[in-house]
Amino acid sequence: MKRYCLTLDLQDDAEKIKQYEEHHKKLWPEITGSIRESGVLNMEIYRWKTRLFMVMDVDDSFSFEKKKLADEHNPAVQKWEQLMWNYQQGLPGAGAGEKWVLMNKIFELE
Repeated sequence: MKRYCLTLDLQDDAEKIKQYEEHHKKLWPEITGSIRESGVLNMEIYRWKTRLFMVMDVDDSFSFEKKKLADEHNPAVQKWEQLMWNYQQGLPGAGAGEKWVLMNKIFELE
């Protein structure tokens, strides 16, 4: 198992943040299926103000490249991503249209 941590910002709008959280309380089955099929074993998203933090535990079959390719050919995922982009905004320093940004681990207590 491997763990990835990613971050993203939401738009600074209390109503949009509320709506974003509501969407995640009733995630579409096509989206959870796509996530699981890609090799994600567990996924959690945390929020502090407008900053989101995602933790993904994945199996050995997972790769960001395979997930991206599968998502590009999945109409439900494309529709979900377009909907989520109404609430999200790129991080400072992220590429144009880049959403979730992979974080570098700098410490682990062993």
